[in-house]
Amino acid sequence: MHSSKDPMGRAIAEYQRTGKSDKLRVFSPMFEEDEIPLPTLFRRYGDMPAIERKALDMARGKVLDVGAGAGCHSLVLQERGIDVTAIDISPLAVETMRLRGVKNVLEEDFFAHQVKYDTILMMMNGIGIVGTLAGLPDFFRQLSQLLTSDGQLLCDSSDISYLFEDEEGCFDYPGSGYYGEQMFRMQYKDTIGEPFPWLYIDKESLIEEARKNGFQADIIAEGDHYDYLASITRKH
Repeated sequence: MHSSKDPMGRAIAEYQRTGKSDKLRVFSPMFEEDEIPLPTLFRRYGDMPAIERKALDMARGKVLDVGAGAGCHSLVLQERGIDVTAIDISPLAVETMRLRGVKNVLEEDFFAHQVKYDTILMMMNGIGIVGTLAGLPDFFRQLSQLLTSDGQLLCDSSDISYLFEDEEGCFDYPGSGYYGEQMFRMQYKDTIGEPFPWLYIDKESLIEEARKNGFQADIIAEGDHYDYLASITRKH
């Protein structure tokens, strides 16, 4: 990814360098403008949501941290003596992680990676990189290449159906596709990224899609705001 099209990477790098930043703005056709608070990408274990702490506590063996951003999860595992590799498609994020002391960092796409792991982490709705439900078979094929025989994927996501619920408890979903398939674009100062698809998947759909693709998904924990942590393993 070229830095001129990498608003998140630029924001991460600037926050690392100066300790402050402008707004990392997030736009979507479906929702009002939002922003990602940069300090959340640099938080330590004690400041993380319970779901993320649970995932880190469950990580074992050789670990891959996908879409690692500023490396907050990798740093926790590294401090615990765990062999963790962080990957991100942003060269600025990768450079920042190295500056922060993450030892094993690669600028690489999840779908291009080829090493096997005992645990794969996809935190902060990292499974969203799949983009659409139709992309899940390819995702599970890649997962089968990367996980050891008894390996696990730990991922969190959210059921965003509540956003489409009216006062009477009825749901009015837009369009004909799955309501968790969304489009976003980010901007940091004058750096504007390309639009990208992002998937929020409800628990039942994740469990069913995993089953259809030869995996078992178990819900490990649930958060306070329609979010959850899942463990995905091969079916034996």
